[in-house]
Amino acid sequence: MTLDEMIKSARGVKEADILLTNVRIIDVFSGEIVDGDIAIAGGYIVGFGSYPAKRTVDMENRFVSPGFIDAHVHIESSMTCITEFARAIIPFGTTTVFADPHEIANVLGADGINYMLQSSMQQPMNIYFTLSSCVPATNMETSGARLGADDLFPFMGNDRIVALAEMMNYPGVIHRNPEVLRKIELAKAHGKPVDGHAPGLTGKDLYAYVAAGISSDHECTTAKEAKEKLNAGMHIMIREGTGAKNLSSLIPIVNEKSSSRIMWCTDDRHPHDILEEGHIDSMVRKAIHRGIDPVIAIQMATINPADYFGISDIGAISPGRRADLVVFSDLHRPRIEEVYYGGVLVAQEGKMSPEIKKPEPVAFQPSMNIGNKEIDFSIPAQAKHLRVIEVVPDQVITNQSIVEAAVSDNKVVASIIRDILKIAVVERHTGSGNIGKGFVRGFGLKRGALSSSVAHDSHNIIVVGTNDEDMKAAVKAVVKMGGGLAASCDSKICATLPLPIAGLMSQEPVYTVREKLEKLLEVARDFGTILNDPFMALSFLSLPVIPELKITDKGLVDVKRFCMAPLFVG
Repeated sequence: MTLDEMIKSARGVKEADILLTNVRIIDVFSGEIVDGDIAIAGGYIVGFGSYPAKRTVDMENRFVSPGFIDAHVHIESSMTCITEFARAIIPFGTTTVFADPHEIANVLGADGINYMLQSSMQQPMNIYFTLSSCVPATNMETSGARLGADDLFPFMGNDRIVALAEMMNYPGVIHRNPEVLRKIELAKAHGKPVDGHAPGLTGKDLYAYVAAGISSDHECTTAKEAKEKLNAGMHIMIREGTGAKNLSSLIPIVNEKSSSRIMWCTDDRHPHDILEEGHIDSMVRKAIHRGIDPVIAIQMATINPADYFGISDIGAISPGRRADLVVFSDLHRPRIEEVYYGGVLVAQEGKMSPEIKKPEPVAFQPSMNIGNKEIDFSIPAQAKHLRVIEVVPDQVITNQSIVEAAVSDNKVVASIIRDILKIAVVERHTGSGNIGKGFVRGFGLKRGALSSSVAHDSHNIIVVGTNDEDMKAAVKAVVKMGGGLAASCDSKICATLPLPIAGLMSQEPVYTVREKLEKLLEVARDFGTILNDPFMALSFLSLPVIPELKITDKGLVDVKRFCMAPLFVG
């Protein structure tokens, strides 16, 4: 719609396309709920009240809110391609996401970012991207690509690239790494915000991070941490994903004075959580249940992220903004009944409208190269004590401990009775043959092994198991599928989930992906796991930018000291 047509429609001179009547409008500017009618033309809201319109729809005194926005998400973590991801979350009222293609960028580099940009075209929702800043996240792992400031520069002119994505290399910021600073300066030169990622950063190091221009953080796990970052001037994204659930801990920071600086994000949410709990709508409901005013909870899901990213035509119900709307009957427990995107009804009662067609799929590149060396997970005994990764349930942070090694035939083995399992990361981008080996406690497996090519952030193949042979079988299954998840026992494959798009995503519908993932989780529970989602937990054990002890294809990483750590102690 041209500006001329917009003005004509707003004045009532030109007939509107749709008039929504008997609406209880959630006004995210004033914080009020206003009874009225909404006129829509050319996909945009043009005014309120009585308008000539081609079609009138009686909303029956239901509430209408701006479409919900996810402030930070990695679409790849849904394990579905963009088309299927969109069709999974739209019925829950999410009409806009700000996605960091960091996962596929670490596998395929600029080609991965271009794949995501192309795949997101012609979807029935707004898909914006933040430009991956840490490819790789550190030099303590082998990734599939390296993206410097010069590699990122061509993307900055793209209207759908709205920020520099989470700057995970916070040591690189505070110690003034020249290449890291060039990326920040690149975003500033283009007038785009820089998202943060600084778990546990405090005091003068935090001030240095913020002074560099980092303006948000989604890694807070305590109210104290979030409050310090708010006071330092950061916007806080409260995360409620599959692997990390922070909403309950951070709700105390939300009030009328602070809420404009806070927004919701899912970051990483597996298919079963999306389909069973919902998306941003589930966070809105949880916040309201915990005492947050419903309109404030909705503001955090709409206008706050729109303002933060500087996208002025979404996030509110006002003239000139897109008619991206969600409809529900119960303000205090909003269940999404209808979803409009650009004034078109795209979902109703939890299902996509059948007339909304899928865009044609974009071709993708396979990526799975572990070389020709025989996989060897054995660990010769070198000392009496080991450094062990300690899983923290429902969090992406870990702890570490020193334990006595279990030794058999001069090799260190898993100690099932103490829940100390072997863990390894197999490099899969260059065929180098690198295998990082270690031990982990907290999975609870009594038998078998679990493996995945979803392993943040470089997405090498990670595997945890009770014995070497099952670990080998699981890794080989992942390679054979071209990427994915596998569970093995007695050297046999018990369940798989193929993820052939860069070893991260499937083109299957989200329901199919969920079904296969549920089978894997069922098998993992049969193996004895005590974790709700062991594959999500496993995927973060290779992330060397979140404390405390992690593992990559190069070995153990002490994240607090930001250096490699020896497996043996003493």
